Amino acid sequence: MNIKNIVLFGLACATLTSCNDFLDVDAPSKDTDEFVFSSESGIKNALNGVYALALVEDLYGKAYQGTFILNSDVDISISKNSAHANNTYSRFDCDALGGDIEKFWTAAYALVEISNRFVYNLQHSELYDTNNTTLMQYMGEAKCLRAMAYHDLVVMFGDVPFTFVPAKEREEYIFPILDRQAIQDSLIADLQGIAPYMSYSRAVTVEHCSKEFAQGLIARIALTAGGYSLRPDQSNPRSYGKMERPANYLEYYQIARDYADSVISSNTHRLKAEYQDVFVNECNYTVVNDDDPIFEIPFARNSTGNTGYLQGPEYKPYEGATMGDWGECKGSARLNAFYRYLFRDNDKRREFVNGMWYYSYVSMNNTMYDSVYIRNDYYLHNNKWSKLWTNSMTLGATSTGATGINYPYMRYADILLMFAEADNELTTSPSAKAIDCLTQVHNRAFADGDPTYMAAVVSDKATFKKAVLDERKWEFAGENSRWRDLVRNNLYAEEIVYSFLRYYSAGIQNLGSTTGYEDAINAHDGREYIDRLPSKIYYHTYNASEEIKPTFFLFAAQRAQLYGCQIDATTRQFTKTYPNSNLQSLRILNPYKAATQPTKSQITNYGFAATEWYTTEFYQWGNDATGSVKDECKYSFFGYVRCDANGNLWLVDNGSLTLLPLSIPSSEELPVVRYILPYPNSLIQRSGGAYKNQYGY
Repeated sequence: MNIKNIVLFGLACATLTSCNDFLDVDAPSKDTDEFVFSSESGIKNALNGVYALALVEDLYGKAYQGTFILNSDVDISISKNSAHANNTYSRFDCDALGGDIEKFWTAAYALVEISNRFVYNLQHSELYDTNNTTLMQYMGEAKCLRAMAYHDLVVMFGDVPFTFVPAKEREEYIFPILDRQAIQDSLIADLQGIAPYMSYSRAVTVEHCSKEFAQGLIARIALTAGGYSLRPDQSNPRSYGKMERPANYLEYYQIARDYADSVISSNTHRLKAEYQDVFVNECNYTVVNDDDPIFEIPFARNSTGNTGYLQGPEYKPYEGATMGDWGECKGSARLNAFYRYLFRDNDKRREFVNGMWYYSYVSMNNTMYDSVYIRNDYYLHNNKWSKLWTNSMTLGATSTGATGINYPYMRYADILLMFAEADNELTTSPSAKAIDCLTQVHNRAFADGDPTYMAAVVSDKATFKKAVLDERKWEFAGENSRWRDLVRNNLYAEEIVYSFLRYYSAGIQNLGSTTGYEDAINAHDGREYIDRLPSKIYYHTYNASEEIKPTFFLFAAQRAQLYGCQIDATTRQFTKTYPNSNLQSLRILNPYKAATQPTKSQITNYGFAATEWYTTEFYQWGNDATGSVKDECKYSFFGYVRCDANGNLWLVDNGSLTLLPLSIPSSEELPVVRYILPYPNSLIQRSGGAYKNQYGY
């Protein structure tokens, strides 16, 4: 990684002083602000301290990548808890006592405070000069990091306390909660003012906030501001609120389109590398400044960041170590089990992202060996990032987190799709440029560009909008995007219902029955896979160096889904394998039920001996003993839709239960999803009652 001098929390605390109120960082220092900001080297060190507070686990080092990615048809956290819990955020069931909420809140406001102090002190430094390109770049980076923190607070908590004034310059101990629209307006204006002074990423690297990132962040904030969000009922704090967008929402879409277009027009980024290689580069500490990444959160190896420890295949240690030099992989950042079925056929992202295997140990002749296992579970691994994809193997066999693998907070694919979404809102039919933006992202995922699909989805405004959101669904797994996209477009309630029903229906089918919702699911998803899920999965252990057998391609005629590798349809050669060539992986044959379901003896037709293949039952989610689906299917969306012990399906509407009708209402007709998180209880207590929770908390 290019950034070698990121100063971690200790130095950040020693760089700037603090008033130490409850939203501040306690940072005693022997150096005064005046001394630190009297030289460019001191200012640079102070900026490193600002970055340091973005890297902590409670913010972008872990929480943003896992804890606060809420359940959807893409990302998911499974739960079998049949009762309320104070920290089950992803299933929309938590309260103000949830510990992770307080940690995230404190970490985010620590970043805000140190950014406020940096901006204030630089503006009051004797060196401050708007003609000094270096100092103005530093100013822009601090303002971008501040805007990041505030933006994510607004998305997660709604209206929040807001100020640009550092603690030592404020008279009030408690500063006021501001409406989210006013906060977003302030962030947009602040970034608009500094972006022209900032440098492009080719000059500062994508490990620093750049001009393109500032412009892209303006677009992201504006798109959020113009979209729907859950608003409180000021007259009834027990109400879950209602979904609303501002009356002038098109003005925000105009800002989003213009600033996304500024990034596109700068011609500094392209989608050049293969989709898989973007993330493999990150796993190998390779920084590319003119491709997909716009801003990567710059973690330091063996110091910060859990990217590739949370994601990727689980790799269980034995007595604290692994056989390979990568160390333990937690693999806890998971994907919806049905996500892989929502892709179009031949999408290269599907094979790469959806991880259906993991590693553990097996004892043979009193010796422990690595072994690969099928992940046939309620959720799959997100294989975008993994410590196992690193070639250098420098982390060590006993390592856990602190991988130092960068996390892409913003990519050029996001810029292209933000432009397409915003432009489509502002026009009567898809424009040529919006179509081109969508095409660039879609083409990268398909060897032939998928021309039939592209021709169909540009026919009208509504179809194009769905295509853009679908593309985001396929593109941004694990990047804390999907649930936000659905909220912004007021589609979250509907997608949560269907996500629940896919799990519930699969469990009921295990019991030899149906739910009555199958037709609705198939109609919503545009395909009949829910009726064609296979009864068995066939899988084969292989080494990366293994040559493909020609007759293996006979399997293509079975409309099979093949995971663990990508094959060129013309040359019939592997085009991609996972970059770790030292550990075995699995090829998984998973045809639809409607296709010819092979028996184990027939597997020889695919070029392998029958003894080389294993089988497992597919999605055994029905509990034969009780005649009901298993709890993981009942309660993973507990705070919005659930099943009771008698098989009744319930929606949660302002804290009350109402039966889910067979005819699924639209998002506008469904109860709201309470995705907004409560203020931490400790914050409310320390505010002396100035802050109060709403949304039924």
